Amino acid sequence: MSVVLLRVVPVDSPIHRLWAGTKMIAAFGISVLLMFLPSWPVLGVMVAFVVMIAVLARLPLGTLPRFPWWFWALILLGGLLTLPTGGAGVLRYVQITVFALIMLSTSFLITWTTPMSEIAPALAKLGAPLRRLRIPVDEWAVVVALTLRGLPLLMDEIRILRAARRLRPKDGNRASANPLVDILTAAMAVSTRRAGELGEAITARGGTGELTAHPATPGRADFVALTVVIVVCGGAAALAVLL
Repeated sequence: MSVVLLRVVPVDSPIHRLWAGTKMIAAFGISVLLMFLPSWPVLGVMVAFVVMIAVLARLPLGTLPRFPWWFWALILLGGLLTLPTGGAGVLRYVQITVFALIMLSTSFLITWTTPMSEIAPALAKLGAPLRRLRIPVDEWAVVVALTLRGLPLLMDEIRILRAARRLRPKDGNRASANPLVDILTAAMAVSTRRAGELGEAITARGGTGELTAHPATPGRADFVALTVVIVVCGGAAALAVLL
């Protein structure tokens, strides 16, 4: 699969300048709407809305993911398995597939337009009311921040492990004939070592400290963007009720 994942596309656009929390609230609102009203009019409106956001974000065409053939083959296989249920079952499966692709595209848009360093502070700010219930919001935000910063390192390590395995001479052993077992075992070992080094570094620095030195805050553009999202979602819901 060729896809830009967990990396910001370096272009200037109104979507890039929005606060990370605004984008997460918008994605949550879209998911809730599609969860309760997964009708074709709502799906059509959401597809058009996601495409419009991508155009406003000025993302180049090379950013779009190119999924492998087996990804589409699995989707087609799922559709074939629903054929015995009749036309209604097939339509429901297509709706679920479109819903999943919309949410996947929304997640990609957030990662392409938002620095990963802004995700955790936004989560901490959005979850601030939960602190009154003694919920460890800050600790959860730190875990999210460390996970987002560690995933690109893990992906790079897996690429290195795959390249190293291809260069390794074949010895005919059964274990070496299974690349998945070899790569997963090596990835777990590397992840454990990296986690230990990261924990020692955090302890040496006196703890996690602040999530960011200059946390971002929502502005006027964020309120305008949320208003647009609410209007679009409300219009889609009204259209679904009328039709």
